[in-house]
Amino acid sequence: MTDSPSDASGLAADLSGPLADPRDHDPVFPFHKGGKIEVRPTVRVRDRAGLSLAYTPGVARISEAIAADPELAYRYTWKANTVLIVTDGTAVLGLGDIGPLAALPVMEGKSLLIKEFGGVDAIPMCLDTKDTDEIVDTVVRMAPGFGGIILEDISAPRCFEIETRLQDRLDVPVFHDDQHGTAIVVLAALLNAARVTGRALSDLRVVISGAGAAGVAITDMLLEAGIGDLAVADSRAIVSADRTDLTDVKADLAQRTNRAGLSGSLNEALVGADVFIGVSAGQVPDDVVAAMAPGAIVFALANPHPEVHPDVARRTAAVVATGRSDYPNQINNVLAFPGLFRGALDARATRITPGMKLAAAEAISRVVGDDLAPDYVVPSVFDTRVAAEVSRAVEAAARADGVARA
Repeated sequence: MTDSPSDASGLAADLSGPLADPRDHDPVFPFHKGGKIEVRPTVRVRDRAGLSLAYTPGVARISEAIAADPELAYRYTWKANTVLIVTDGTAVLGLGDIGPLAALPVMEGKSLLIKEFGGVDAIPMCLDTKDTDEIVDTVVRMAPGFGGIILEDISAPRCFEIETRLQDRLDVPVFHDDQHGTAIVVLAALLNAARVTGRALSDLRVVISGAGAAGVAITDMLLEAGIGDLAVADSRAIVSADRTDLTDVKADLAQRTNRAGLSGSLNEALVGADVFIGVSAGQVPDDVVAAMAPGAIVFALANPHPEVHPDVARRTAAVVATGRSDYPNQINNVLAFPGLFRGALDARATRITPGMKLAAAEAISRVVGDDLAPDYVVPSVFDTRVAAEVSRAVEAAARADGVARA
């Protein structure tokens, strides 16, 4: 057990010994050495009396009490403050299907962030299967020990079915962060981008590039929030009702979007559009961005290479955001999921409702406050107000939506 967490600024260890790995000269590798999380006790056992309380015979009384009243698990175990983070490693960051073992560092990072920013404990679990039924059954069997489930880096369209089936079978929140975490932060940023450009959401025509997990969730959230009009493009064309090659998910999108009846390519749809939201690997030509409406808003969120280079977008767009930390307006899920689960766990919620997600987005946007500017439409991930504001808003929304048990 280490005495204290590692710090990114304290990596100047002696790496010149005969057993040194050449990768240790890359600061990323020593930062991750030994993993980024650990399990620590919350009580100490230093004598027989402590042992008899922590384990046998004292612990039997706790188990008997929980057997008689399962709700007591939230008071007398870690369940009230611990979530399970689950992946199969099929859609990791910008790396794709790299498998469960290679996904573990990312899941550790997720666990670190939810603890660091939300005070929530998390256990990463990387499953060596891509079978939807096996994933659902495995998580259901593990769920009794956790207050919530976070699904991470599971490829579409399987991720939609897995989340839905798990939420149907469990009485704790199930949340696919690649979908909903991204959507929450995008909505928060768009609320402020509309405000700084003197418009309301209902005034905006949006084009989304990408009909995967994030694109579908962003669509759902923007429609829920009252967006003016919205079209989604996949790698082939605008998702429209006249296409015969749509999956069930995309066919549903076609029925709920594109009131303007657009067809053709993404580039064609962007002419005169107010907002571009990119959650795909495709690139958008400079002249297409310039053809958007005056005061355009560009969220180019592909990592590490945005669909539009932010320096280029800023030539004509009023507000530009990316997923990168080296440019202003970073759309980062860490603004959402720590506070979201802090609030959901405090409310002992049975699920994450649309109202809870909207409350989270509005809370993030409010943190910006009077400091709102074109290069500041979302707060910093290190702003300590964010998780606290999101938590309070989500907890209140859980109670208003009737899914709170505390």
